Amino acid sequence: MGTTTAAIALGALAGVLSGLFGVGGGIIFVPVLTLALGLHQLDAQATSLAAAVPVVVTGTVRQHHAGLVRWRAALVIGTCSLGGVAAGSVVATHLAESTLKRVFGIVLLVAAVQVAIAARRHRPADAPGG
Repeated sequence: MGTTTAAIALGALAGVLSGLFGVGGGIIFVPVLTLALGLHQLDAQATSLAAAVPVVVTGTVRQHHAGLVRWRAALVIGTCSLGGVAAGSVVATHLAESTLKRVFGIVLLVAAVQVAIAARRHRPADAPGG
């Protein structure tokens, strides 16, 4: 499969997963870009930021129509994250790729543990293992 075809297929899959689970581009796009398309970590992270824009717009519009977006919280979080993303981008460009990969992996592991704990905490009493 060519790079363009792989990018199209992986983009579609990542879009479905992003819409289904409400995850940002980083958790889905960065691993796909590095593992499947062979991008370097920093290139994948930068590409993920750009690729997330249409995903975010589409998901936001759909969720807004369903009455699910809490605009005040979204605007506060989004506005306050602007400085952080600018600073993080500067730091990322100054780290060795191996360090960036390790830090990203740790972030993914922490996120996975958090999701697992939350899922276990909210499991119905009659569910298997509950």
